[in-house]
Amino acid sequence: MFDQTNHLPAAPGIGYKPQHYSDLVTDPGPVRWLEIHAENYMGAGGRPLAQLRALAERFPMSVHGVGLSIGGEAPLDREHLARLKHLLGWLQPASFSEHLAWSTHDGAFLNDLLPLPYTAQTLGQVCDHIDQVQSTLGCQMLLENPSSYLAFTQSTWEEPEFLREIARRTGCGLLLDVNNVFVSATNLGFSPQGYIDAFALEKVGEVHLAGHEADTDDHGAPLLIDSHGKPVADPVWALFDYTLARSGPRPALIEWDNDVPDWPVLAAEAQRAATALSTVQP
Repeated sequence: MFDQTNHLPAAPGIGYKPQHYSDLVTDPGPVRWLEIHAENYMGAGGRPLAQLRALAERFPMSVHGVGLSIGGEAPLDREHLARLKHLLGWLQPASFSEHLAWSTHDGAFLNDLLPLPYTAQTLGQVCDHIDQVQSTLGCQMLLENPSSYLAFTQSTWEEPEFLREIARRTGCGLLLDVNNVFVSATNLGFSPQGYIDAFALEKVGEVHLAGHEADTDDHGAPLLIDSHGKPVADPVWALFDYTLARSGPRPALIEWDNDVPDWPVLAAEAQRAATALSTVQP
């Protein structure tokens, strides 16, 4: 297995969208690497794969999966895993990641990333699944912290410790989504800085930044939704600075998946990440 943290530059990346292909080829600005969602590139041939091959000659690539259901009770889908292995085989990305979540039940795929309780049982399930993924793919995986809207009363682990133990048992790395931390902290009422302090920052191979929507719950309390459809909020940028001061520079991704803006807006977000990264010492 290889160490993912040495394969992406400690610089800004963006989630690749086809409408930005020409901009990336002609003037990528501060962008030094790209991320794709694996499930969008599991087909055969066509313009999307041709463009991806061309970009992979210019940029280190990160592959982010959303369909393995790492946290589910059911066995992993071997056909899905085989398609993923084929994609990674020809693309040779610098990084591969998945979510600490589940999205399948009784053979059906649910179009959402759902939370799980942090117990000894789920810890064993997740570790077994990650062992299978890493063994099949022949590479290290990064596991992403989720955005949460509720907490399970049966949980016996705090999330940072749960993730740290998974990394210890499996040898996987971690993907720290700072927006997810801020969203979860607001929704569940804990300190986002305390979460960062408890997180295994030495295991972090990527940091993600994204926008969120602000709402209120039925009791009038603040409720944040991880929407990936807006600029990164100022408190999330502040939490990013707080994280970098403790971790040192890390590859930092701007995620913008909905209501995707024109290139100058996205490039400006990447430039803001570049500026934050430039102020910290390795």
